[in-house]
Amino acid sequence: MTAEPLTSSRWAKARWLVLAPHPDDETLGAGALIAHAATAGRLGGVAFLTDGSGSHPAGTPRVSMTRRGEAHRAIRRLGGGDVPVEWLGWHDAHPHKADSRAFARDAAWLAALLRRRQIDAIAVADRTEAHCDHVAAYRLADAAIRLARRPVSLFAYHVWSALPASGRRLAIPAMPPGIRRHALRAHRSQMSPMLGAGFRLPPEKLRMSANDILTIRSGRT
Repeated sequence: MTAEPLTSSRWAKARWLVLAPHPDDETLGAGALIAHAATAGRLGGVAFLTDGSGSHPAGTPRVSMTRRGEAHRAIRRLGGGDVPVEWLGWHDAHPHKADSRAFARDAAWLAALLRRRQIDAIAVADRTEAHCDHVAAYRLADAAIRLARRPVSLFAYHVWSALPASGRRLAIPAMPPGIRRHALRAHRSQMSPMLGAGFRLPPEKLRMSANDILTIRSGRT
């Protein structure tokens, strides 16, 4: 299935927010979007759902602080050095339930951010991803859009899940060769034993495509 090029779509001039479940998902799923939108002056921010501390055993020191620093370095390497970065502070692998006060509070906060930053489109991990934080991030984005009182389109990026067999897709312009790899290497805690035993990104993630393909989940523009 072909994907519609962003640059010739009705979202060509959209102002974007990228919502990432964990530090590194911003680069894995939306690195090309961050690079393109930042260069065009159309990136309204990058927000992280969790503190990322679940990547290492409980009690491992400095995980959250280290992963924050890595995320900021990765975004700079993608060209988004001046872009606002937000942290919702959810505990990794312990998402708020959709009917909880905490979820409603953060959906309202995100909706206010969409209005304040005049966001036209959100890119978030897809609802088909296996990790609970990825699904929660999608649900939070969808809930925030419903509260935003402005037209905001919802796009899904795919970190671990395959592209759906059907549906509309949006192709983000490719980055220069090696930019995503350079940004991913900022996430040293996910690619080396610098913090001891913990999660490791598989090597094939360093060989990802230079562009992103997003699934159009709702097109409220």
